[in-house]
Amino acid sequence: MQGTRVASRYAKSFIDLTMEQGVFEEAHKDMQYVSDVCASNSDFVIFLKSPIIKTDKKQAVLKELFSGKLNKVTDAYIQLITAKKREIYLAEIANEFINQYKEKKKILTAVVTTANGIDDVIRKKVMEIVKGVSTSEVVLQEKIDASIIGGFIIRVGDKQVDASIARKINRLKQTFKENPYLKEL
Repeated sequence: MQGTRVASRYAKSFIDLTMEQGVFEEAHKDMQYVSDVCASNSDFVIFLKSPIIKTDKKQAVLKELFSGKLNKVTDAYIQLITAKKREIYLAEIANEFINQYKEKKKILTAVVTTANGIDDVIRKKVMEIVKGVSTSEVVLQEKIDASIIGGFIIRVGDKQVDASIARKINRLKQTFKENPYLKEL
């Protein structure tokens, strides 16, 4: 809980700074890159969270890793976070920045989970359905989960439509457990 609160506050302050400096869009791309780096390399996150490694070493590694790839405002902000010994929250700050960016831009994320993936025709239909429900811009995120057997699960914000075969099987099992018929002796 503490990490989320810290990440939220740092992300909000960074959004305010980037809007003031006029580099909001560039900062979003930078934070997306930082988030991708943290998500793809767990050793990097462990390195950032290590209390044994000194701050100046972490700053040097971050500078080397991100030099030339980030906006100067984003780079300075990451160095500031590290100087304040908040680098352990860098991944969370980046993710929270992306979430707050989407809120400011009124962008919805629709998550579609299927057993085998979806093709372009179905993807287009899903986008039409989701856009029909909302006036916001929609970003489609696809997930593959073989445990749903077939069908799909669409999640937009706090709403979810579960039309998976696994759910239907579970509902059928529940129906059989609630047998209304009694055995006669």
